Amino acid sequence: MKVCIAEKPSVARDIAEVLGAKQRKDGYYEGNGFQVTWTFGHFCTLKEPHDYYEYWKYWRLEDLPMIPPHFGIKLIENAGVQKQFKVIEELVSQSEEVINCGDAGQEGELIQRWVLLKAKCTAPVKRLWISSLTEEAIRNGFSQLRESSQYDNLYAAGSARAIGDWLLGMNATRLFTKKFAQGKAVLSIGRVQTPTLAMIVARQKEINAFVSAEYWELKTIYKKVEFTATIDRIAQPERAEKGLAYLKEHPFEITSFERKEGKEGNPRLFDLTALQVEANKKYGYSADDTLKHIQNLYEKKLVTYPRVDTTYLSEDLHPKIEGILKDMTPYASLIAPILQKPIPKLKSVFDDKKVTDHHAIIPTGMYPENLHLDEKRIYDLVARRFIAAFYPECKISNTTVLGKVGQVEFKVTGKQILEPGWKEVYANDAPAQKEGEEQEEGEKILPVFEVGESGPHEPRIHKGKTSPPKPYTEATLLRAMETAGKQVEDEEMRELLKDNGIGRPSTRANIIETLFRRKYIEKKKKNIFATQTGMDLIDTIQNELLKSPELTGNWERKLRLIEKGEYAMETFKQELIQMVVDLTQEVKSNTGRSITIAPEAPPVKEEEPKPKAPKKTVELDSLQCPKCKAHPVKKGNTAYGCGNFSVCGFKIPFEIFGKKLSDKQLADLLTKGKTGKIKGLKLDGGEVEGKLVLDGTFTVTVEKG
Repeated sequence: MKVCIAEKPSVARDIAEVLGAKQRKDGYYEGNGFQVTWTFGHFCTLKEPHDYYEYWKYWRLEDLPMIPPHFGIKLIENAGVQKQFKVIEELVSQSEEVINCGDAGQEGELIQRWVLLKAKCTAPVKRLWISSLTEEAIRNGFSQLRESSQYDNLYAAGSARAIGDWLLGMNATRLFTKKFAQGKAVLSIGRVQTPTLAMIVARQKEINAFVSAEYWELKTIYKKVEFTATIDRIAQPERAEKGLAYLKEHPFEITSFERKEGKEGNPRLFDLTALQVEANKKYGYSADDTLKHIQNLYEKKLVTYPRVDTTYLSEDLHPKIEGILKDMTPYASLIAPILQKPIPKLKSVFDDKKVTDHHAIIPTGMYPENLHLDEKRIYDLVARRFIAAFYPECKISNTTVLGKVGQVEFKVTGKQILEPGWKEVYANDAPAQKEGEEQEEGEKILPVFEVGESGPHEPRIHKGKTSPPKPYTEATLLRAMETAGKQVEDEEMRELLKDNGIGRPSTRANIIETLFRRKYIEKKKKNIFATQTGMDLIDTIQNELLKSPELTGNWERKLRLIEKGEYAMETFKQELIQMVVDLTQEVKSNTGRSITIAPEAPPVKEEEPKPKAPKKTVELDSLQCPKCKAHPVKKGNTAYGCGNFSVCGFKIPFEIFGKKLSDKQLADLLTKGKTGKIKGLKLDGGEVEGKLVLDGTFTVTVEKG
């Protein structure tokens, strides 16, 4: 038998269907010479400190730094995981060949390799590497399976990342907590989390320190067009009044009139970060929500693999584009003009050098149906961006007019769209807005002026106020993480900086959510602000290594080099060990004020009281965390979670699959691992009846029926 291991039961079902493994067994499908089984995300994890030495269970400064002699993995302690792992272990032990069908990315590779390592797999291993879950993609993938060894460097990079996060997270969190925290507070430090927080705190300090200043500008209207003086802003009103008096004594004269035709290049295809940025700007979606929606669309076979950081397609996809566009029937009217000519092989779209394991996110062509509103919106963003890439460029005319009044120079600029080109795809949208900027005014069309013409004008003084730096939104924060804090508008430059970004596209959403959850940052409307706790934490960290986006970006670059086989995993590990040793010595000898964690704010949404199910917070708070079994469960703003969340990571949201859970249902989930039957659970675009179950990764899933 050939044993296929997928990362999710739903993906295993799709693969089994294509392979003809029709018999459903306990924990796998079988048939046609194949057995198809599955994990449900992470089955294995790096061993915890107490797994190496009993005394590492206790948080003591004298035991730091903790450097294990070698890093080991262990199976997650959960009945569902243990049961499914036994199935995998047995199938693998009797297999003639194993096919790793995990998610085609670094995390997916790590999940599967650890499982195969734990299962002591000795059979030869092949790798299924596909970019979508359509039947055609799965068939093609199985017709050209790759050697597992091709992905050894990807696995090495995933291992190095996990070890790096363990070394820094475990040691630095204990180090700062024991040195500076008050009471039971935990000060969480992370390789990606801390420099991200540092960027938000730095912006917050700029905003807090900003003192608004008044200024005055000279403006004048000539032939119904308003011109602005090009001199520096005036700081005193008296000088502005003098300037105005001077302007009234002289006529307005046109000194230059220039009209240039230009082009606005088509928007790039989406990588994950660009999609999260666009969804945040247009719909206010968090990065985490966008990732969930696009992942659902991928699993529904509607889009290609989403956890990508390239905006290009591989050149061998060019012949398939016409077919995908023809299949996108809901957009037929927009697509018709493109199909009148052959699809151009644009360098801005197709470039093998810019594509590694996966290409940009595009539709598969399958008909989008049974989608809820959020998924429809995300699908529409991807579909329109894909269509716009093949439209003609937008042709514009830029006009610059210079004039003078006496010795004072004036200027006005205007823009006119001559041929909308790709902008027709977005004809119904509001005008585009640059990140971090106010909405632009409509296009300003200027009349024709003759150089040398002059005449009367209407000068005036405009009084303004300087504005503070803008707080981050999730859109601008994601961009800052992608470019390690550098403000970059140019697409080409952004591509070059991606290797040095903070975190990976697939993890950035989780990092931002973690900072919210730990109350280091908070959101007001779309804007993100550092809390006092977050600011205190960053102020306590003297070591620039922990806070610097550039240095974290440098670690990311090395992880990518490991992925390419150009940097040794062992070297990276030794560098991190040395850093942790140095950091520990430095912090132990430091003095600094202690930090108290900000009290939890009450939930924002005020629900109407339900007399039948009064809240029994005392009872729930007394229950043990089912994952680590070492700490009580605590109530947060939107979820119950482990009291030692920074290490354990367990939580259950109050509302899930469209249902607000009662205390009884929450208690059942925590103690028994499942609820009774619940009606009206929202799943796959419809409503079902079923039980909520804690799966092997301590994620809540639905058991139908």
